[in-house]
Amino acid sequence: MTAAFLDGVAPLPDWGVIRAQGPDAASFLHGQLTQDFSLLDTGHARLAALCSPKGRMLASFIGIKPQPELVLLACSADLLAATLKRLSIYVLRAKLKLDDASAQYALYGLAGAALAQNGLDPAAAPFTCRARDAAWAVTLHPADGVPRALWIAPADSPPPEGEPLNTTHWHWGEIRSGVATVSAPVVDAFVPQMLNYESVDGINFKKGCYPGQEVVARSQYRGTVKRRAYLISADGPLQAGDEVFAAGDAEQPVGTVAQAAPGPDGRWSALVSVQIEALNAGGLRAGSARGVALTVEPLPYPLLQEI
Repeated sequence: MTAAFLDGVAPLPDWGVIRAQGPDAASFLHGQLTQDFSLLDTGHARLAALCSPKGRMLASFIGIKPQPELVLLACSADLLAATLKRLSIYVLRAKLKLDDASAQYALYGLAGAALAQNGLDPAAAPFTCRARDAAWAVTLHPADGVPRALWIAPADSPPPEGEPLNTTHWHWGEIRSGVATVSAPVVDAFVPQMLNYESVDGINFKKGCYPGQEVVARSQYRGTVKRRAYLISADGPLQAGDEVFAAGDAEQPVGTVAQAAPGPDGRWSALVSVQIEALNAGGLRAGSARGVALTVEPLPYPLLQEI
């Protein structure tokens, strides 16, 4: 079913772009985000997070480096202004300029046959980055085996080739990929490992300090993460920020919906960060202990500690 509905090109108006430009652009972001930007080249992209001093995710990004002194960070548009303001506080004497470049760039999601139509290798590893004329294309994690890519281009460029894809179906595919994007309803809710970012190449544990780094590293090496992100399906509507409850406990939530979207069959898919113990016990519901029943599905990748 996924392959039939997840094919084509979808505009992504709910994404925005932060531009970092100047000699210190990459080194500055290297010191602020969870991934290595100092060694980023034009052939690769980075999945990364900005964390609070307590290690909680304030935003997530897909970052590319089109030019030696230019880094573009694609992120959820509803967090862009606050994220830009926070990053700007730490620029100090660094030689770079940060700005909201959303109006200068158009973002599209490519799925299925649209990748090959635009000269991309559907089998390329996630976060491979390729220049396509004036555009840049980042291969993403597949959704139920369907290849996907993020297309970033100057706003006045022609759109990528391919059949129109419903943006809601694209969002559903994001969830089926197992890789969550942080948005306003769940800001400051998760340590990166609670969304499996260490298992999808969103954290570099060798890169050195950044805000929240000690908490993130301690969570990894001391095994203190008690929540993980899981792929679930449900017969009723879900939305980011919904609390998740165990069937027998109406008082204390055991998790949070990180991202959700309806599928083409009318059922909903979501990424839910939930206590491992509660997941193993079963009987999860959203909204209340008598709310929408959640069915857990296999993740499309292994968790790092299970490899």
